[in-house]
Amino acid sequence: MLQVMVGERGGLRLVGGGLADPELGVDPWVFQAGCAEAFARSWVVRGFSPATVRGYRSLLARVLGRFECPVWAVESEDVDEMLHALAVAGLAAGTRRQNLRMFRDFHGFVARRYAAQVRALFGAPVGDGGLDRFNRVRHAGDDAAVGLPPGRERLDVFFAFARSRVAVAADYRAEARDYAMLRTPYLSGVRVGELVRLDQADVHPGRGRSGKLHVRFGKAANTSGPRPRWAPMLDGLDRILAWYLADVRPLFPTSQALFCDEDGRPMKTGTVRDRLAALLDLEGAAGNERFTPHALRRACATHQYERGMDLIAVQQLLGHRHIASTMAYVKPSQRFVEDAWRRATDSAVRVLAG
Repeated sequence: MLQVMVGERGGLRLVGGGLADPELGVDPWVFQAGCAEAFARSWVVRGFSPATVRGYRSLLARVLGRFECPVWAVESEDVDEMLHALAVAGLAAGTRRQNLRMFRDFHGFVARRYAAQVRALFGAPVGDGGLDRFNRVRHAGDDAAVGLPPGRERLDVFFAFARSRVAVAADYRAEARDYAMLRTPYLSGVRVGELVRLDQADVHPGRGRSGKLHVRFGKAANTSGPRPRWAPMLDGLDRILAWYLADVRPLFPTSQALFCDEDGRPMKTGTVRDRLAALLDLEGAAGNERFTPHALRRACATHQYERGMDLIAVQQLLGHRHIASTMAYVKPSQRFVEDAWRRATDSAVRVLAG
């Protein structure tokens, strides 16, 4: 008996038997259900945990249930409609990306393994799934390809402004929290999604030379699950967080969260971006002087590399699995490149001169 998943809007349903129907021939929905079952078995073969497989099965059923045609007939407008519906429903960008990634992966699976059968049974090719560069869900990491991260001098000016507001702010605790919160990705390289999931107990001032943050929910790669790591607290972040934990955090409601809102709940990633944008507005930052929380992480990588940190060490700092990802983050300034060229030239001249 073929076990399939339950969907909506003409999607999948529980059926018995095989793929053939004596009156209608091959039911495309039943055929797609068989493909989905084979796709789910591939997760088991690849060693995914039972809990992960259950979660992926549920997600795949929800994704396929949003289309009124089988996966091989989906067009760009169908994908656009799905993403629009998810956005209108208030789902976060990360959740929308997860839905789109699941659809893309399943479509690729069907195209690779069942394209010939689809053409033979239904007289239709497996299309491109309606996937193009126009229906991608924007990722904060896309910023990495846009220009240079803010320079060290620019961030010195910004953080001096943010620090000056702490002393005179009407809402001392919020301004002080924002200052410590925004210094953290710049001085430790954590992602904003990791930042908001830090607990107070994740700050370990006695670990290593300057203390470390236990990033328990490090970003997964290729559905590998959270990858925890230890992020060093560089350039005085240990002192900033010690001050924050002693003088500022007790002013907020009691909870485990390191950075919380007025009710003690962990900050949201969107709120972090909004708080930074508000500070930049108050500073009067021009368009080319503005930056995002993700740019602070990129600045951390670039500035540490410019100071002499080995690229492999930068990779470990950022929690990247592949060095290519780190190389996309590190964007040294033109002055740094010119200085490096000059040092290399001088060294070559000294060698030739004996």
